[in-house]
Amino acid sequence: MSEAAAWYYVGSFGQLGPLTLEQMEELIEGGVIEKSTFVWKPSMNDWLPAGNVTELMSAFKLVEPMASPPPLPGTVPPQAPQHQPTSFAPTYNPGYQPAPAYQQSVPMARPVAVQPYGYNRTLHLPRSDKSRTVSGILQLIIPGVGRMYLGYAALGVIQFILCFCLVGFFWSIIDGIMILSGKVGIDGYGRALDD
Repeated sequence: MSEAAAWYYVGSFGQLGPLTLEQMEELIEGGVIEKSTFVWKPSMNDWLPAGNVTELMSAFKLVEPMASPPPLPGTVPPQAPQHQPTSFAPTYNPGYQPAPAYQQSVPMARPVAVQPYGYNRTLHLPRSDKSRTVSGILQLIIPGVGRMYLGYAALGVIQFILCFCLVGFFWSIIDGIMILSGKVGIDGYGRALDD
């Protein structure tokens, strides 16, 4: 395997890869890989946060927010609250700043409930460019192809190989129905599928 296609990162569901440097940069631009995400390639001694890897720093600089312009002459900038509230109840914050431009440009999908390690939490994941309907129909027509389309290459290949026995064929049909009914919420890159 060439050095160019040997990047790995730790996503929501474990280690993912191998990926090329261009694919890593696309995942950084899409918000899937953040500066705190651990990455590794064969020339590195250990896993490092992506923000500390020199090859990926240029991709992070492209998504950093631009400096906000100064206020218009004659206007008063919003004042911060004079005291801190003692309770944790939500309060009006006149100094609220909207999300940086790079976060607004990433299309966000509905919140996805994920249950890793035995507890519930809801994540706001970037929206996938893959279609749930296309994947489900492909899965029903040609076993395993719908999973490959979503980015689950290994699972798709296993389903395709096992489709020649009766159990594998039914597994693929049930999987296609689950994809179409919304039981599969994310693609193979950890991005949320649209309904």
